[in-house]
This record gives sequence, structure tokens and C-alpha cells, in this order.
Amino acid sequence: MYQKFSCLAVVLLSLNHFKAQEKIPFRLTKHNNIIVKTLVNDKDSLHLMFQIAMEDASISPERIRKADHITFKDEISDGNTVKIANKKYENIRFFDNEFTGHEADGKIGTGIFKDQYFKIDYDNNQFVSYDKEPDLKDYQPMNLYVKNGQFYIVADNVIEDKQQEAYFLLQSGYSGGLLYSNEFAEANNLNEKLKITGEKSMKNSAGQIITTKQGVLPFLKLGNIVLKNLTAGFFTGDLKTQHANYFAADVMRRFNWIFDKDRKVVYIKPSKYFNEPYYKIN
Repeated sequence: MYQKFSCLAVVLLSLNHFKAQEKIPFRLTKHNNIIVKTLVNDKDSLHLMFQIAMEDASISPERIRKADHITFKDEISDGNTVKIANKKYENIRFFDNEFTGHEADGKIGTGIFKDQYFKIDYDNNQFVSYDKEPDLKDYQPMNLYVKNGQFYIVADNVIEDKQQEAYFLLQSGYSGGLLYSNEFAEANNLNEKLKITGEKSMKNSAGQIITTKQGVLPFLKLGNIVLKNLTAGFFTGDLKTQHANYFAADVMRRFNWIFDKDRKVVYIKPSKYFNEPYYKIN
């Protein structure tokens, strides 16, 4: 009798563990953006790009699919429902007229994982959310810093054999690799110290010129993990508008990520894309 009870308890515990997980399939585009199929307010079928640098959701003015059942007031819409796979999320806020990535009608952020652990699993093209701490075997912990709902990590940049620490904003909406702030680019003289592989200049209506340059960073260290010869962009010119360093989609996809419930630690391990060729910005 005791043995039967023990077996039943094990089965129930296993079922509870299974129910504590939610899986959301996604599609990774050729531009490294994550696309999630959603049903908004039980009416609008939208493809939304997952944007880790925001909590809420938004609709793009260049959307392909109709979003007729989202009601905006002063470009904000509260109280929406979003169904993804088998789960419906309540009270989702949408912003209007925010541009998004390729193949998407808008964006959706991290708010759907509030108070949960969540995993970005690039190996299996899915998100997994957990009520309790999941298996962290083979994952490396890194401190996570949160500011205005956005996530930052620290990495060491090796430039001419010198190691420079920098905070990077996780930015899954930008297709490229690293993008440096004006402050970091100027302080470390990236225009002279990196191998430049391309550049593009633009002039605004005031005649101010901004030049985007693409270079190669020899090494980036994240704890015990080293990435080599990364694409690294930065700006030169009159306009000083890039205020944060981006750890963008092309480097994000090289890892699987597990974010803790309190958003104080993120756990990473190399994904199947770790050694793939780097994305080229035109």
C-alpha cells in the first residue's frame, strides 16, 4: 500500500512539474528577429516580434495584417487580451505607431512572463516559462541589471589587447551584432582601433551628417565564454543619438537564455548558432 502511494505521489509531482511550464513556439527570421503568432482580442491575427527591450506591446504603422479590434486613445490601448499558443494573457497594453522588425505587424515584450522564470530557447525555437527554478545544468550565471524595464549585462571588450568593460542593453529588435554608444566609441577610439568593413553616411534636413560604421571586434568575453571576430557597429558624425551599447539579435541567438523570476540573474549557454557566420548590415 505504501509503495502504491509513493508511486502515485511521484506521478502527481511529475504532473505538477509539467503543468508549471508553458511553451510558446516562435519563428526566427533571416534577420534574426523572433516572430510570435498571436490572436489579439479574439479577433486580430497578428505576427508580433518579440522585443526583449520592452515590457508591453505595440502596433506598427507598416503592419501587413489588420488590427481593427485594438482601440487606441492618444496612441495607447489598455485592457487587451493576447492569445499565444494555448494561453491567453490579460490586460496587455499596446502602443500605436511604433516601427518594428522585418515580417512583423508589431512587437510584444517581456510582460507576458511577469513573475516567472523564462527561457529563450533558440535550439528549439520556443519560449518556456516556469513557476519554479528550472534545470540550470551547463548554464553560466551572469548578473542582470534592470533599468526602466530593460535588461543589461556586462561584458569585456578586447580592443588592441586591452580589456574594456561595458554594459550592454539586450536588444532583440536590432538584427546585427554589437552596436556601441557614441560615448564608448569615442572613449575607445573605435574608428581607429577596429578593422572597418563598411560605412554609410546620411544627412538630415539641417545638413548634419551621421555615418554608420561596421567593424570587427576581436574578442568579447561573457564570463568564461568568448566570442571571436564579432560584427560591431558605431556612429560618427554630428549627431550623438546612440546612448546605449546594444547586445543585439545576432549575438543573442548564439545563446540560450534563462531569466530568473526576480530579473537579477540571467543564465546562458551556447546555442546551435554559436559558431554561425555573423549577420552583415547593409
